[in-house]
Amino acid sequence: MEAVEKAYAKLNLSLDILGRRPDGYHDLRMVMASVDLCDEVAVSLRTDGEIRLACEGIRLPIDGRNLAVRAAQAFFDAAGIRPGADIFLRKKIPVGSGMAGGSSDGAAVLRALDRLTGTGMTPERLRAVGLTVGSDVPYCVSGGVALAEGRGERLTPQPDLPECRIVICKPPFPVSTPELFRASDSIELSVRPDTDGLLLALREHDLAGAARRMYNVFEDVLPQSASEILSIRDRLLGYGALGAVMTGTGSAVFGIFDSGAKALTAAESLAGEYKDCFLASPVPASPEPQRGDAP
Repeated sequence: MEAVEKAYAKLNLSLDILGRRPDGYHDLRMVMASVDLCDEVAVSLRTDGEIRLACEGIRLPIDGRNLAVRAAQAFFDAAGIRPGADIFLRKKIPVGSGMAGGSSDGAAVLRALDRLTGTGMTPERLRAVGLTVGSDVPYCVSGGVALAEGRGERLTPQPDLPECRIVICKPPFPVSTPELFRASDSIELSVRPDTDGLLLALREHDLAGAARRMYNVFEDVLPQSASEILSIRDRLLGYGALGAVMTGTGSAVFGIFDSGAKALTAAESLAGEYKDCFLASPVPASPEPQRGDAP
């Protein structure tokens, strides 16, 4: 038996750093949304206790450095079983983009294994297991629009984005996450996202108001070598995006459009220069199964 899950990309509508914690992590306050750009994750059980991973679309580590493998290990540890698993990833989310592709793959593995083994873990339990794998994994278990706080594990669901089209563009380089955190620690961030205003706009189904309030404090500490990110952001605004911002620690940038025609024009233009350019739509949170549901 095989379970197939879609691992949706994550976008940060806003990202704020509240401070550095004693454990070395940072307290964050973010609003995140899922879009239909996704990897496909297929999982089947083995009988020998081994966890094997294969990947199509890009070369990735296939051992414990991969979050999909770590998620399977964490699931079996939490469930107290170890049948083993075969995992197959069909990658579409670019690596090093700030869209949580690896975390979403890991979350998809958790959902798939819960179905295959019939453990009936609650979403809260799956998120707790996911947190041992990576900070974005708890969000990716259910996705949708959510306010994420702490390391990202304290999640408050929010209304879905109103109907819109989203253009995502990644320049041909990654940005170092540790470098950006170090840079943010070295200065006093003077501009903060209006997170409360963004959440209010979502509750009022005000797409323009939400898009206008999108902000990512990491944009203020980007190295000069990554200035192309801000150039792409400005181009998206020039094509008519209601708002545009870098997601996560980059390097992907996205713009929200209320016009499909404008979004298509922007996507086609940028795709002529950038290999990783996508036209996407928001997706709602995954339905949360009740305790004891059969696989």
